[in-house]
Amino acid sequence: MGEFVTEFSALRLADADRAGGKGANLGELVAAGIPVPAGFVILADAYEHTLTDGPAGSELGRLHSQALASSADAAAVAALCDRMTALVRSVDLDDVVRAPVLAAYRALGDEAPVAVRSSAIGEDGASASFAGMNVTRTNVRGDDALLRAVIDCWASLFTPRVLTYRARRGMHEQPVMAVVVQRMVAAERSGVAFTADPTTGRGDRVVVEAARGQGEVVVSGEVEPDTYLLDADGPTLLHTRRGQQHSAVVAGPDGDQRIELSAAQTQAPVLTDEQARTVARAALAVAAHHHGIPQDIEWAFDDSDLWIVQARPITTPTGTTEPPRAGGSAREVLIRGVGAAPGSASGRTRVLATPDTGSLLRDGEVLVAPMTNPDWLPTLTRAAAVVTDSGGMTCHAAIVARELGIPCIVGARDATTVLTDGTLVTVDGSTGEVTAGRHEVAATTAPRSAPPATPAAAPTATKIYVNLATPERAALIAASDVDGVGLLRAETLLTEALGGRHPRDLIARGEQQLFVDRMSESLCRIAEPFGSRPVVYRTTDFRSNEFRALRGGEHYEPVEHNPMIGYRGCYRYIREPDLFAAELAALARARQRHPNLHVMIPFVRTRWELEACLELIDASPLGHQRGLHRWVMAEVPSVVHWLPEYIGLGIDGVSIGTNDLTQLILGVDRDSEQCAELFDESDPAVLEAISRIIATARRLGVTSSLCGQAPSNHPAFAENLVRWGITSISVTPDAVADTRRVVAAAEQRVLLDHALATTLPDFD
Repeated sequence: MGEFVTEFSALRLADADRAGGKGANLGELVAAGIPVPAGFVILADAYEHTLTDGPAGSELGRLHSQALASSADAAAVAALCDRMTALVRSVDLDDVVRAPVLAAYRALGDEAPVAVRSSAIGEDGASASFAGMNVTRTNVRGDDALLRAVIDCWASLFTPRVLTYRARRGMHEQPVMAVVVQRMVAAERSGVAFTADPTTGRGDRVVVEAARGQGEVVVSGEVEPDTYLLDADGPTLLHTRRGQQHSAVVAGPDGDQRIELSAAQTQAPVLTDEQARTVARAALAVAAHHHGIPQDIEWAFDDSDLWIVQARPITTPTGTTEPPRAGGSAREVLIRGVGAAPGSASGRTRVLATPDTGSLLRDGEVLVAPMTNPDWLPTLTRAAAVVTDSGGMTCHAAIVARELGIPCIVGARDATTVLTDGTLVTVDGSTGEVTAGRHEVAATTAPRSAPPATPAAAPTATKIYVNLATPERAALIAASDVDGVGLLRAETLLTEALGGRHPRDLIARGEQQLFVDRMSESLCRIAEPFGSRPVVYRTTDFRSNEFRALRGGEHYEPVEHNPMIGYRGCYRYIREPDLFAAELAALARARQRHPNLHVMIPFVRTRWELEACLELIDASPLGHQRGLHRWVMAEVPSVVHWLPEYIGLGIDGVSIGTNDLTQLILGVDRDSEQCAELFDESDPAVLEAISRIIATARRLGVTSSLCGQAPSNHPAFAENLVRWGITSISVTPDAVADTRRVVAAAEQRVLLDHALATTLPDFD
């Protein structure tokens, strides 16, 4: 069909870098024999040809970098987004792109009705769903309408909600988008299915949500759908909850059309029991094709057939958990709805009708809204919890709430009328209850940003630390089963504290004290809830391209062709001692109140640069404080040789950064889709380096740690670390419980092997 267009059948997950997650996932469904409506993907090359490499590309890139750097300033972001979307809409598709697109469209039939769906690169993956962030157009007919819809999808990359989401997830690269074009299903009923319960995390459950007409009313949160809970074994229907739907979206002569439902339709269940089981079976088939990875599926029934129109990995933690407690409590229950994101939080309510009033929400308040579509994202990031009148547990905003770790209740029906501004409430996102007053987090609910409750693991000799980036999560994560913070990343703290400004811009204006004040306050907010447990602060490790994206950064940063191995880490500190001094001053001030804070130097290449860096620390106020531990990150393979020298210089601990260490040992870009199969933390060369680092640390009496998810995902990896004698492992909050359980089992096996080795007779 041409280099810019391909059919679904030609795609697999490995093509996500050119077809986007949505397009690649559809290719997998076709390969698995799942019933998928016919269609094609306009590849990312078409976007790059038209925009990135076109006349608007340079200005678009500049504005995008400026918008990411200004992400804390809503008004500035909105103005920049207006300029970027106008740029995108001003372009024309040349015939090189237009011809294959229209040829593929006409092959679907004469002016066939199609859905035109954004499939951004990085979207619909296992770690970032971009749920509802980018545009979808349904019931599009005709050549001109199709091309306009494609431009609409491209332009949706540059909306405030997308920019906010990308900034929060540290995605600073220029966005690129493919577009899915798919023949419409004449949907009589449609919805979403999850192959794991998103509120309890149970992997033996399937949740199906259904509404009449097209499915966007479910995923947008516009209606409260019917909900069907099924046991995956069978599948067997366990429970049905009736929703409320008074209108539906169906195909009309000129596109989408809204119709009112009759009384009989509103009172009847959307699906029969057998139809619910049919959807569950199809969803489980999709998950089986993906080797059991829990899936989020969008489906539709026409007159008689079931079609799967999308599938993606669930982006929130799953695992066997206890079900939420039944019933209420002695406390006054103000509102009941559907628990859509687990956890419990208290705060004053703020009732808002539309996303454009989001600035009225103060940090830590409970957002109460009619519905939570993706336009609410900038507001959700500041909310303690969210409660909505409509929506279901699989709506797009509920997915984002779970990603953010925000307790969420949907389908509360009259929350915006019963609750008023300023009411102190506690929101329990597991039970779906809003109660009066402030209460402690219940034992059966998960704290914000922590994993769902799991069966208690045995105590471990190996410390289980957590990785943190912002103060908002600190208190609740500190209340969970963690031994401290093994990696406190400076980059997000710096960006938020300085409002997206480059720190050197502050120094140039004589505002370095502002830098010290704000950074030290953020550090105190994180260190305080951990008490005496260690909090290891890794000093700023922005690469030059990331620093350049900060406001004013273009005046201070070099342009490097390979910033990953360029001007960063330890070497940068000795080249820019005044900037490093401000960071050390902030840490020293915070340590006066919280001596559990310690310092870690990243990306150390040689002995001489570390020695010069430690001299800067010793000469600063931080260097004169008692009990300070000095750590280095082990990311550069040279650490295997130099570690004894580093320890001789006074280093107290080493933390292995598996991502950088793996990519530098294997010579593979960890962010490359094309080389993804080469990136393997369990490669023997990587394991050999890790074992030697741990052995050196043990021999010379310093602590060793590892930052990464491999121990929680691969028990054999964890067992190797335990056998080698690692001191601690630091993982993201959602992986703490699994990691402790895996490490406890590994420690038991090591002890048993040792006991057998010392007691069994020697037959040699």
